[in-house]
Amino acid sequence: MAGVRRTPCRPLKRPSSGHSLFSKLLIANRGEIACRVIRTARRLGIATIAVYSDADRDALHVREADEAVRIGPAPSAQSYLSIEAILAAIRQTGADAVHPGYGFLSENAAFAEALDREGVAFIGPPASAIEAMGDKIASKRIAAKAGVSTVPGHMDLIEDATQAARIAAEIGFPVMIKASAGGGGKGMRVAWNEAEAREGFASSRNEARSSFGDERIFIERFVTEPRHIEIQVLGDRHGNVVHLGERECSIQRRNQKVVEEAPSPFLDAATRAAMGAEAIALAKAVGYHSAGTVEFIVDRDRNFYFLEMNTRLQVEHPVTELTTGLDLVEEMIRVAAGEPLRFSQDDVRLGGWAIETRVYAEDPYRNFLPSVGRLTRYRPPTDGTAADGGTVRVDTGVFEGAEIPVFYDPMIAKLCTHAPTREAAVDAMSRALDVFELEGVGHNLPFLATLMRQERFREGRLTTAYIAEEFPDGFAGRTPDAAEAEDLAAIAAFCELTRQKRDAQVSGAIDNHRRRLGREWTVAFDAHAFPATVEEADGRMRVRFDGNRTVEVASDWRPGRTYAEFRIDGAAAKVKVALSGTTVRLRRRGVDVTARVRRSRVAELARLMPLRPPPDTSKLLLCPMPGIVTAIAVAAGETIEAGQTLATVEAMKMENALKAERRGRVKRVAVAVGASLAVDELILELE
Repeated sequence: MAGVRRTPCRPLKRPSSGHSLFSKLLIANRGEIACRVIRTARRLGIATIAVYSDADRDALHVREADEAVRIGPAPSAQSYLSIEAILAAIRQTGADAVHPGYGFLSENAAFAEALDREGVAFIGPPASAIEAMGDKIASKRIAAKAGVSTVPGHMDLIEDATQAARIAAEIGFPVMIKASAGGGGKGMRVAWNEAEAREGFASSRNEARSSFGDERIFIERFVTEPRHIEIQVLGDRHGNVVHLGERECSIQRRNQKVVEEAPSPFLDAATRAAMGAEAIALAKAVGYHSAGTVEFIVDRDRNFYFLEMNTRLQVEHPVTELTTGLDLVEEMIRVAAGEPLRFSQDDVRLGGWAIETRVYAEDPYRNFLPSVGRLTRYRPPTDGTAADGGTVRVDTGVFEGAEIPVFYDPMIAKLCTHAPTREAAVDAMSRALDVFELEGVGHNLPFLATLMRQERFREGRLTTAYIAEEFPDGFAGRTPDAAEAEDLAAIAAFCELTRQKRDAQVSGAIDNHRRRLGREWTVAFDAHAFPATVEEADGRMRVRFDGNRTVEVASDWRPGRTYAEFRIDGAAAKVKVALSGTTVRLRRRGVDVTARVRRSRVAELARLMPLRPPPDTSKLLLCPMPGIVTAIAVAAGETIEAGQTLATVEAMKMENALKAERRGRVKRVAVAVGASLAVDELILELE
């Protein structure tokens, strides 16, 4: 269905309520979702209150709110997950409503009940619905009773790893091991055999305990070639419930969504209607009001099965807003104020195609391990309508100079595009990723840019295993084809010679003593060398390669600029440029090359220079990411086997087991449980 044209999106007609909503809204969250709620509240004339931990003292949401209250130390358990701390902030400020955002306390029934006792409105569903749907085991039973299709599985509690392995074998591999109170991809593992079931049970239970304070686990059949497609529902306190179409969220890594879009390129009208009807039936079965999402797993034959209901605003809600013209945060606020929905199901119109990519602080070249640090450069694309009619939207909670802390989710921003067709939306996303400047931490922009150019993605042939199938050996960057490589070599030559020309223009130089630039150069990167002859004429640079292809480069780029548009034989190419010493780093469409531009004779001599071998770290277990050691599974003198877990490090709410690559003997353990480690810090050494 890729490229199918849909009706342009027009905002629904929503009559004014005629009464005030709330006077003070406290956002019990942080980051981009707190900033997102603040924007809508400000438009509605509602004063906003931010809460913050010590790690977020200077965060963007604190700056943007009308008031801000400290709620505790950096660890979320002592701040954003502390009901008492939030209640204290409410009493201190006189807030009459609370929006929980997503994550943290957003799906905590006890929090909703506590607000009710305080006489403060909860911008979300009733506590009974949160409790019913928050327990993944109970929710499956409720869904089945409401006539919603469910996946076969074991819905009773599982006591230990041995029982988990036995139950998994009875259901039939592969199975999905899941935390009953889980969400956001945490506490979930796929097991293909009994050994993986045992290990997955232990890891899921540990993550569930640390993330949700609830270690209950259940197991269900894992649907092969699955798509993750969800239905957005919206209900009021008067019994009205509508659905706002679907979102395709199949591009995931470690069960965490990476790319979302609306509508799905896979569903037909009949399946969409059936899924919407079942989502509404489930919402009504639990007396649901506010915004919520019913998630389904869909197989290759468009059979769909209930996965879970998220009783909150989803991270990916912007794609629904872009295709419906609605502001879901506003609708949630109005519902919480007691207003009925201002439109019916027949009024809902889906227009165009929207795509969202999640920009994470992580290193895609190191298996997407979390990254922390200061954003030394942060220049996202400009929000608004582009010349081609497409829309760009950036939801963010950071700014240039901000710190990415180790304590919270690594998401930096959500980048969204909207256009009349899927093809146009994907192209708009590709352009937006190219101009997104982000430095100081590892990030997944090159990975996202690569996705947008993959034929399989552009055709809409998606499953939740997409990333694992397309990048089985991990991500190493996109390799340019021959013509693209020559284009990059020509741009590198342009940049280096432009720099050298500037350096040669020294004031006060004696006439006829200025340094002259030669014509014969060699551009080298990624073990490739491009001998070229460079000439300038009419403000343009012509680069003729040995194969006799000539590339004409023009640009207003000057040294010091980190981004520019180049014209390559007349075609526009947006490129990020970084000069460092004698190298030129170029990044575009997922390609990242560091080129050296040398005179041809210098390049010949450079090839004769010996290369320094990298240090031998084969006997060292180094921390692959900034994090906290939660377990040391071995001791000095112990013999270990290949694949054995040696230590566990937790970073940004995810538990990472570090395993032995080969058989050996532990010489010494360098750290203890609870240690906070930097990247590549030593954990243990082998003999």
